[in-house]
Amino acid sequence: MSLRLPADLLEAEDQAQQALLEALAEPKQRRWSVQWRFEGLRILPVALRFAQALADQELTPLLVWPDAGAAALARRDGGALASANASLQDVLAGRMDQRQGDLLIAVTPQPSDYDTLEQVCERWTGPVVMLNGRLEDAAVGIGSVARARRRGFVATWQVAYWLEPLAGAALLGRYPACWTLFRQDADGYREVTRFDQRPDADQIDSALHDGAAALGQQIGAVDRFLKDLSG
Repeated sequence: MSLRLPADLLEAEDQAQQALLEALAEPKQRRWSVQWRFEGLRILPVALRFAQALADQELTPLLVWPDAGAAALARRDGGALASANASLQDVLAGRMDQRQGDLLIAVTPQPSDYDTLEQVCERWTGPVVMLNGRLEDAAVGIGSVARARRRGFVATWQVAYWLEPLAGAALLGRYPACWTLFRQDADGYREVTRFDQRPDADQIDSALHDGAAALGQQIGAVDRFLKDLSG
Protein backbone atom coordinates (compact mmCIF):
# COMPACT_ATOMS: atom_id res chain seq x y z
CA MET A 1 0.00 0.00 0.00
CA SER A 2 1.34 3.42 -0.95
CA LEU A 3 1.26 5.86 1.96
CA ARG A 4 1.43 9.63 1.82
CA LEU A 5 1.51 12.24 4.51
CA PRO A 6 -1.73 14.14 5.10
CA ALA A 7 -1.77 17.81 4.14
CA ASP A 8 -3.43 18.93 7.39
CA LEU A 9 -5.07 17.70 10.59
CA LEU A 10 -8.46 17.12 8.97
CA GLU A 11 -6.89 14.85 6.38
CA ALA A 12 -5.00 13.07 9.17
CA GLU A 13 -8.31 12.49 10.95
CA ASP A 14 -9.83 11.10 7.75
CA GLN A 15 -6.85 8.79 7.20
CA ALA A 16 -7.16 7.56 10.78
CA GLN A 17 -10.86 6.91 10.38
CA GLN A 18 -10.35 4.88 7.21
CA ALA A 19 -7.52 2.91 8.80
CA LEU A 20 -9.62 2.20 11.89
CA LEU A 21 -12.58 1.00 9.84
CA GLU A 22 -10.27 -1.49 8.13
CA ALA A 23 -8.81 -2.50 11.48
CA LEU A 24 -12.24 -3.08 13.04
CA ALA A 25 -12.93 -5.66 10.34
CA GLU A 26 -10.19 -7.81 11.90
CA PRO A 27 -12.19 -10.16 14.17
CA LYS A 28 -9.23 -11.41 16.22
CA GLN A 29 -8.17 -7.97 17.49
CA ARG A 30 -10.41 -5.86 19.73
CA ARG A 31 -8.08 -3.14 21.01
CA TRP A 32 -6.72 -0.48 18.67
CA SER A 33 -4.84 2.77 19.13
CA VAL A 34 -4.89 5.98 17.10
CA GLN A 35 -2.13 8.51 17.68
CA TRP A 36 -1.77 12.04 16.34
CA ARG A 37 1.49 13.02 18.02
CA PHE A 38 1.22 16.77 17.51
CA GLU A 39 2.55 18.99 20.27
CA GLY A 40 -0.17 21.17 21.76
CA LEU A 41 -3.01 19.31 20.01
CA ARG A 42 -6.43 20.14 21.49
CA ILE A 43 -7.88 16.66 21.63
CA LEU A 44 -11.48 17.57 22.54
CA PRO A 45 -12.64 18.88 19.12
CA VAL A 46 -10.59 16.22 17.35
CA ALA A 47 -12.14 13.40 19.39
CA LEU A 48 -15.66 14.75 18.84
CA ARG A 49 -15.15 15.04 15.07
CA PHE A 50 -13.64 11.58 14.96
CA ALA A 51 -16.54 10.06 16.89
CA GLN A 52 -19.09 11.82 14.69
CA ALA A 53 -17.37 10.52 11.54
CA LEU A 54 -17.60 6.99 12.94
CA ALA A 55 -21.24 7.54 13.90
CA ASP A 56 -21.87 8.56 10.29
CA GLN A 57 -20.59 5.09 9.36
CA GLU A 58 -23.40 3.59 11.48
CA LEU A 59 -21.19 2.82 14.46
CA THR A 60 -22.25 3.73 18.00
CA PRO A 61 -19.23 5.29 19.70
CA LEU A 62 -18.98 6.02 23.40
CA LEU A 63 -16.27 8.55 24.23
CA VAL A 64 -14.66 7.79 27.59
CA TRP A 65 -12.53 10.44 29.28
CA PRO A 66 -10.02 10.09 32.13
CA ASP A 67 -12.07 12.09 34.64
CA ALA A 68 -15.47 13.63 35.27
CA GLY A 69 -14.32 17.15 34.41
CA ALA A 70 -13.13 16.20 30.93
CA ALA A 71 -16.33 14.22 30.36
CA ALA A 72 -18.44 17.22 31.37
CA LEU A 73 -16.63 19.48 28.89
CA ALA A 74 -17.17 16.91 26.15
CA ARG A 75 -20.89 16.72 26.93
CA ARG A 76 -21.07 20.51 26.81
CA ASP A 77 -19.46 20.65 23.35
CA GLY A 78 -20.65 17.30 22.04
CA GLY A 79 -23.76 18.42 20.18
CA ALA A 80 -25.58 15.34 18.90
CA LEU A 81 -23.03 13.18 20.71
CA ALA A 82 -23.38 14.94 24.07
CA SER A 83 -24.86 11.89 25.78
CA ALA A 84 -22.17 9.65 24.31
CA ASN A 85 -19.50 10.99 26.67
CA ALA A 86 -18.56 9.53 30.04
CA SER A 87 -15.65 9.11 32.40
CA LEU A 88 -13.74 5.89 32.98
CA GLN A 89 -15.30 5.69 36.44
CA ASP A 90 -18.80 6.05 34.93
CA VAL A 91 -18.22 2.96 32.80
CA LEU A 92 -16.52 1.03 35.59
CA ALA A 93 -19.37 1.77 37.98
CA GLY A 94 -21.99 0.67 35.43
CA ARG A 95 -23.53 4.11 35.04
CA MET A 96 -23.35 3.82 31.24
CA ASP A 97 -25.45 1.25 29.38
CA GLN A 98 -23.37 -1.45 27.69
CA ARG A 99 -24.73 -2.46 24.34
CA GLN A 100 -23.14 -5.41 22.56
CA GLY A 101 -20.97 -4.19 19.69
CA ASP A 102 -20.65 -0.57 20.83
CA LEU A 103 -17.33 1.09 20.09
CA LEU A 104 -15.65 2.45 23.19
CA ILE A 105 -13.20 5.30 22.49
CA ALA A 106 -10.83 5.93 25.40
CA VAL A 107 -9.48 9.46 25.02
CA THR A 108 -5.97 10.31 26.28
CA PRO A 109 -5.65 7.73 29.08
CA GLN A 110 -2.41 8.18 31.02
CA PRO A 111 -0.28 5.82 33.13
CA SER A 112 -2.30 6.85 36.18
CA ASP A 113 -5.40 5.45 34.43
CA TYR A 114 -3.74 2.11 33.65
CA ASP A 115 -5.56 -0.05 36.20
CA THR A 116 -8.96 1.57 35.64
CA LEU A 117 -8.73 1.32 31.85
CA GLU A 118 -7.65 -2.31 32.09
CA GLN A 119 -10.72 -3.12 34.19
CA VAL A 120 -13.00 -1.25 31.79
CA CYS A 121 -11.54 -3.11 28.80
CA GLU A 122 -11.94 -6.47 30.52
CA ARG A 123 -15.64 -5.77 31.03
CA TRP A 124 -16.34 -4.21 27.64
CA THR A 125 -17.58 -6.77 25.11
CA GLY A 126 -17.06 -4.70 21.97
CA PRO A 127 -13.99 -3.13 20.36
CA VAL A 128 -12.01 -0.40 22.12
CA VAL A 129 -10.04 2.43 20.50
CA MET A 130 -7.51 4.49 22.40
CA LEU A 131 -6.97 8.05 21.15
CA ASN A 132 -3.62 9.65 22.00
CA GLY A 133 -3.19 7.43 25.01
CA ARG A 134 -0.02 6.64 26.92
CA LEU A 135 -0.06 3.57 29.11
CA GLU A 136 3.64 3.24 29.87
CA ASP A 137 5.18 5.43 32.55
CA ALA A 138 8.77 6.57 32.08
CA ALA A 139 9.17 6.48 35.86
CA VAL A 140 8.68 2.71 35.82
CA GLY A 141 10.28 2.16 32.43
CA ILE A 142 12.57 -0.53 33.78
CA GLY A 143 12.07 -3.28 36.30
CA SER A 144 9.55 -6.02 36.91
CA VAL A 145 6.48 -3.72 36.89
CA ALA A 146 7.28 -2.30 33.46
CA ARG A 147 8.10 -5.73 32.04
CA ALA A 148 4.86 -7.18 33.38
CA ARG A 149 2.84 -4.35 31.87
CA ARG A 150 4.49 -4.73 28.46
CA ARG A 151 3.79 -8.45 28.46
CA GLY A 152 0.25 -7.90 29.70
CA PHE A 153 -2.29 -5.18 29.01
CA VAL A 154 0.02 -2.95 26.93
CA ALA A 155 0.76 -5.85 24.58
CA THR A 156 -2.94 -6.30 23.75
CA TRP A 157 -3.10 -3.05 21.76
CA GLN A 158 -2.36 -2.76 18.05
CA VAL A 159 -1.79 0.47 16.14
CA ALA A 160 -4.48 1.41 13.63
CA TYR A 161 -2.97 4.82 12.86
CA TRP A 162 0.08 6.78 13.98
CA LEU A 163 1.30 10.15 12.71
CA GLU A 164 4.32 11.72 14.40
CA PRO A 165 6.21 14.83 13.26
CA LEU A 166 9.94 14.56 13.93
CA ALA A 167 12.89 16.93 13.56
CA GLY A 168 13.11 17.27 9.79
CA ALA A 169 11.04 14.14 9.26
CA ALA A 170 7.73 12.41 9.91
CA LEU A 171 6.66 8.87 10.80
CA LEU A 172 3.40 7.40 9.52
CA GLY A 173 1.89 4.07 10.49
CA ARG A 174 -1.44 2.99 9.05
CA TYR A 175 -3.18 -0.37 9.30
CA PRO A 176 -2.70 -2.71 7.48
CA ALA A 177 0.37 -1.20 5.79
CA CYS A 178 3.89 -1.00 7.18
CA TRP A 179 5.48 2.02 8.86
CA THR A 180 6.84 4.72 6.55
CA LEU A 181 9.53 7.27 7.39
CA PHE A 182 9.60 10.57 5.48
CA ARG A 183 12.39 13.15 5.36
CA GLN A 184 11.66 16.85 4.93
CA ASP A 185 13.52 18.23 1.92
CA ALA A 186 13.44 21.72 0.41
CA ASP A 187 10.52 20.78 -1.86
CA GLY A 188 8.52 18.73 0.65
CA TYR A 189 8.56 15.33 2.32
CA ARG A 190 10.08 12.33 0.60
CA GLU A 191 9.79 8.69 1.61
CA VAL A 192 13.06 7.39 3.07
CA THR A 193 12.27 3.81 4.00
CA ARG A 194 9.66 1.46 5.44
CA PHE A 195 9.62 -0.73 8.53
CA ASP A 196 7.58 -3.81 9.38
CA GLN A 197 7.25 -2.57 12.97
CA ARG A 198 7.34 0.85 14.61
CA PRO A 199 10.99 1.92 14.54
CA ASP A 200 12.78 3.18 17.62
CA ALA A 201 14.77 6.42 17.79
CA ASP A 202 18.04 4.76 16.79
CA GLN A 203 16.48 3.13 13.72
CA ILE A 204 14.95 6.42 12.64
CA ASP A 205 18.20 8.32 13.13
CA SER A 206 20.16 5.70 11.20
CA ALA A 207 17.69 5.66 8.31
CA LEU A 208 17.66 9.45 8.01
CA HIS A 209 21.44 9.74 8.06
CA ASP A 210 21.95 6.85 5.66
CA GLY A 211 19.33 8.33 3.33
CA ALA A 212 20.97 11.74 3.44
CA ALA A 213 24.38 10.18 2.73
CA ALA A 214 22.99 8.23 -0.22
CA LEU A 215 21.36 11.37 -1.62
CA GLY A 216 24.65 13.25 -1.25
CA GLN A 217 26.48 10.51 -3.13
CA GLN A 218 23.94 10.66 -5.95
CA ILE A 219 24.25 14.44 -6.22
CA GLY A 220 28.04 14.16 -6.19
CA ALA A 221 27.96 11.61 -8.99
CA VAL A 222 25.73 13.87 -11.11
CA ASP A 223 28.04 16.84 -10.49
CA ARG A 224 31.07 14.82 -11.59
CA PHE A 225 29.24 13.62 -14.67
CA LEU A 226 28.31 17.18 -15.66
CA LYS A 227 31.87 18.36 -15.12
CA ASP A 228 33.16 15.54 -17.33
CA LEU A 229 30.72 16.54 -20.05
CA SER A 230 31.72 20.20 -19.87
CA GLY A 231 35.44 19.32 -19.86
